Amino acid sequence: MSAIQAQAQKQAPGAEPARLPIDGFAVAVMLLLTFSWGLNQVAIKVSNVGYNPMLAVLVRSVGGGLLVYLWCLWRGIALFSRDGTLWPGVAAGLLFGSEFVLIFIGLEYTSAARSALMVNTMPFWTLAGAHFLLGEKVTRQKLVGLVLAFVGVILIFSDGLSLPGPDAIWGDLLCLLAGALWAATVLLIRVTRLSRASAEKTLLYQLAGSAVVALPLIPLYGPLLRDVTALATASLAFQTVFIVAFTYVLWFWMVRRYPASGLTSFTFLSPAFGVILAGLLLGEPLTVRVLGALALIAAGLALVNRPARRTTPV
Repeated sequence: MSAIQAQAQKQAPGAEPARLPIDGFAVAVMLLLTFSWGLNQVAIKVSNVGYNPMLAVLVRSVGGGLLVYLWCLWRGIALFSRDGTLWPGVAAGLLFGSEFVLIFIGLEYTSAARSALMVNTMPFWTLAGAHFLLGEKVTRQKLVGLVLAFVGVILIFSDGLSLPGPDAIWGDLLCLLAGALWAATVLLIRVTRLSRASAEKTLLYQLAGSAVVALPLIPLYGPLLRDVTALATASLAFQTVFIVAFTYVLWFWMVRRYPASGLTSFTFLSPAFGVILAGLLLGEPLTVRVLGALALIAAGLALVNRPARRTTPV
């Protein structure tokens, strides 16, 4: 996941409304992005084998943040203007940092496939939060999507055959909470001045917060280096350079040129790719219940992000 799809739906200050229709190029890019975000769960699982997970969070946050900062310098994107985003940015950074700490810790216990499903419940937490906190009423269509996702989560927790160990449920819960924190970050951005800040500045706030949260936790998770291999190192580099510094910025670029509603219709592919890649690359069991949960959560995402014909509230 990186994590960051929904919160990037806002426009940068002064940006023109997106008018381009979803074309073949947009479809190709969204397939690349959702595939990459699904693969990210596998990459975290692999890098945890070689590195202290909190060190990995720190490295990807600092390294990715440096690359994004250099991108901003190259593009002339202002980062240090007084725009009232400092304290909301700090709060968003702490939420984002806590989210990724939970994901990395959770993947110490649970499988990448189960983690992908738990983390990608974020849109449903966002929908529920907007209903109760922002007064955005949930339509019947979106309510059906929420119910499908909830049933999918129940299926995951009831599937003992895909549990990698006796402590996997704790990992599932941590990843589920990470999805909720991701949603909290989205809602915070929407109701503060961060909604008018550039997407790159908002991302840098989050990466800085992630580094701050992870740094003091490093001693709690053993030695800095575990079974360091070329694959573990490549996985960490992939997260830092490609996921954080490239795909997030590419997503922002896409949001500024295409309708956000059209792009978010692809979100169901991210957990799908995560589950399938975990089975293919890590040999994780893809049981009937895991696949059933994937189908339910993907269908729920499709309903939540599909423009409703009627806006009748529940």
